[in-house]
Amino acid sequence: MASLVLVVAGIARNENTILLTQRPAGSHLAGQWEFPGGKVRAGEDPEKALQREWLEELGVSCTDIDAFGFAHHAYPEKTVLILFYEIRLTGTPIPQENQAMEWVPIERLTDYPMPEADVSIVERLMAEHTQNR
Repeated sequence: MASLVLVVAGIARNENTILLTQRPAGSHLAGQWEFPGGKVRAGEDPEKALQREWLEELGVSCTDIDAFGFAHHAYPEKTVLILFYEIRLTGTPIPQENQAMEWVPIERLTDYPMPEADVSIVERLMAEHTQNR
């Protein structure tokens, strides 16, 4: 049976753009774009994990953390449960792990190859954006 991995991801907006980072070469799903975040350590509060991951990966603090949704996906080697949060950033994100980073217009999110686990969140963001125009 595949192991279950709890992951957190942050959705940071800047007007009509969303911050995405690209998974590095040699990692699971290398080259795909994602909402920044990472694994929750055993016994760690998910919101604290989100803050830790954003500080480690992008050198910024998260504030105003609000639950946005969740997704799960079974990959051959593991099943991931991702908790998505809308966040505000304190400071300017700068990649700390040599990963690519882009502020992507919401209507262009589907132009970026993303993990299957993120698809439902992308669809929701795009639907809300279209509805609010």
